[in-house]
Amino acid sequence: MDIRDVLEAYKQDKISPEDAEKLLRMDYLERIGQDCVLDRSRSMRKGIPEVVYGAPKTPDKVAEICASRPGSLLLVSKAGRDHFEAVRKKVPDAEFREDCGIIVVGKMPEPVKGLIGIITAGTSDVPVAEEAAVMAEAMGVKVMKYYDVGVAGLHRISEPVKELIEADADAIVVVAGMEGALPTLVSSMSTSPVIGVPTSTGYGAGGKGEAALLCMLQTCSPGLTAVNIDNGIGGGGMAALIANRRSERKSQSNK
Repeated sequence: MDIRDVLEAYKQDKISPEDAEKLLRMDYLERIGQDCVLDRSRSMRKGIPEVVYGAPKTPDKVAEICASRPGSLLLVSKAGRDHFEAVRKKVPDAEFREDCGIIVVGKMPEPVKGLIGIITAGTSDVPVAEEAAVMAEAMGVKVMKYYDVGVAGLHRISEPVKELIEADADAIVVVAGMEGALPTLVSSMSTSPVIGVPTSTGYGAGGKGEAALLCMLQTCSPGLTAVNIDNGIGGGGMAALIANRRSERKSQSNK
């Protein structure tokens, strides 16, 4: 039970004040075994769902974590098919987004809040972009996607940026490898804040994302910030936070 569930149960006299207090204390943190502590109140506190980094964990450990959160939305990033098969044994309705290596446990919300755009330079960047999209959708944000529109063909980018301006996108995530120039270009054309996500795509020196990251950090276009290499979760989460905060301000101003 999350905080809202506990309060609703108490309101309906399904649990005592003592039980409600105990559940609220337990809800803040939960230890799984001896080596994992989940932040169960993150969604209520931050508007961000719990995300477990799956790559270094065994399939059994990932399954144990997922099974500990019945009814709550949980994402496992950088997961493989072996992780998913283990999770599905304990959580049969879990979903695997194989194109970006994310396991979704629990129900995704309806996209009723903000709007973001996600743009990739090339098709090699799509898995990281899809990771960003799943994260934003898990936060209730609508996503408009434009893939393979990099600076190698400059004419390809004008239409996506125009459409995002017309849609009044709250933020734009731009995913690029190689020299990572696309986020700067989009930022120079767009009215929205831009989050650059460098990817580990490229050749030789700097080809594991370092060149793209440095290019984004050294941008001369105001309104562009960057997250770490291949961090679609961070890029999508930041864009969704911006979108949801803006949506809340709009709602308040219309009252």
